[in-house]
Amino acid sequence: MMKRTIVAAVAVALLSAGAAMAQDQGGGKAARGEKFSERFDAADANGDGKLTLEEAQAKMPMVAKHFDEIDVDKKGYVTKAEVAKAMRKMMAERKAQKSEQSGN
Repeated sequence: MMKRTIVAAVAVALLSAGAAMAQDQGGGKAARGEKFSERFDAADANGDGKLTLEEAQAKMPMVAKHFDEIDVDKKGYVTKAEVAKAMRKMMAERKAQKSEQSGN
């Protein structure tokens, strides 16, 4: 249960940051995805398409904070797809948790 809460917190933080940036530009999902991609690319210091813990710590602190939960295969790096998948999973879990709390 604690792991779900942590994962949900990461998703909320990542999506909130993306949503705030997208709103500034009048964008929706596409703009959020583009901003996420830009942030990931900026954090990917060596341009290999992967973030190590050190790269995440430098530019994506919420990914770094929950790196172990996102790096489910324990490879020592995460990809855009893995971070995006973790974000979607966290948001779905958060939505389900809110639904349970409201009795729906």
